[in-house]
Amino acid sequence: MILEIAQFQIKPGTEPDFEAAVAKAAPLFKRARGCHAMRLLRSIENPSHFTLEVKWETVENHMVDFRESADFAEWRKLVGDYFAAAPDVGHVSVAVEGF
Repeated sequence: MILEIAQFQIKPGTEPDFEAAVAKAAPLFKRARGCHAMRLLRSIENPSHFTLEVKWETVENHMVDFRESADFAEWRKLVGDYFAAAPDVGHVSVAVEGF
């Protein structure tokens, strides 16, 4: 299991619309091959900064199965206009489970 972490800086004043667009896009992730969960986090200190966490079975499920699909194009159509800058996207795996 891997975790995709995508950091978004959103145009100020559009945060509620961005949140609504991500909620609308949730079914796109839910039906994606190898996708187990997704959630959007909003920064307390910087309310225009969001983090999207998506649990994938493999990196390929994200980078090939999803990114090369019509659902990814729909995802970008729903949220792309709210970006103040290009998203910063990476993948991580658990190195240490504390408790």
